[in-house]
Amino acid sequence: MEKQTRKWPIFAPFEVVIHNTPSDCWVSFLGKVFDISELIKQYNGQRCIKPLLAMAGKDIGHWFDPKTGDIQHYIHPETGVRVPYCPHGPLPDVSFIVPATSWRPLEKLPWWKDEKYQVGLLSKRVRPLRIINMLTLSEVTINVCCEDTFHRIMERYQLFNSDADSYVWRYIDKNIDMSKTLDENNIPDERDIFTEVGLPQNFYVPSIFLYYSDDLKWAMLDDD
Repeated sequence: MEKQTRKWPIFAPFEVVIHNTPSDCWVSFLGKVFDISELIKQYNGQRCIKPLLAMAGKDIGHWFDPKTGDIQHYIHPETGVRVPYCPHGPLPDVSFIVPATSWRPLEKLPWWKDEKYQVGLLSKRVRPLRIINMLTLSEVTINVCCEDTFHRIMERYQLFNSDADSYVWRYIDKNIDMSKTLDENNIPDERDIFTEVGLPQNFYVPSIFLYYSDDLKWAMLDDD
């Protein structure tokens, strides 16, 4: 029986950065987002959590080797021993002790490989999207993840319009497939092209038009 791959939620960097306190501490690395609040609580008051607290809400991918997924190592110039690279100080589950007869390996998964701390994945790219309400003629530009389906984009937009699901979402002259992403709906991200020709990245932001769908009116007509 094939093991099903877990579908993780996608977070943008601006969603990670707000979790930056000891009681609500998130970090991202190697495309993953971890909630390490419990780890901080476990090592409360110890020196090893200071680097993590200093990087709360930020990306710590430079601490890790992308090939192995482990903390980076280097050869110590004086001892010639391969040791963890922790420029900001010691970290939980990272040993600086040179192996000896008394040395024992870590008897559990290091926190950076333990899925119990993972809450999602980090978006590969965030892009702006303009949403125009054709009923009220109001518009708002929001940042969305390139991996977001339009169902997820609608959830983000509901901060500005709680009735967003009562509208028909359209791009130019076609309805949006809400189960697909921007790219899958043929709404490309052209910012790199703008940069190549010397234009600002926000030279053009795709616009989505919302048309109010009066479901109640059609229901009444059906009853007649």
